[in-house]
Amino acid sequence: MNDQELARINELARKSKAEGLTEDELKEQKELRQRYIEAVRMNLRGQLNNIDIINKEGKIENLGEKYGKKGH
Repeated sequence: MNDQELARINELARKSKAEGLTEDELKEQKELRQRYIEAVRMNLRGQLNNIDIINKEGKIENLGEKYGKKGH
């Protein structure tokens, strides 16, 4: 998701509150929001997959390897 798409999401949100959106704008807003949510999820998965913990035995475990790298 790039800066232009984020700016458009915000623009549509402001317009929605001020005067309402057309059907085309509602559809565009829904698609942009879905893409934004997917980008956030992918980023979070990437972060979680790179977390290392020390287990009770003192061994370092990578959570991504332990629980599977979903979405890659």
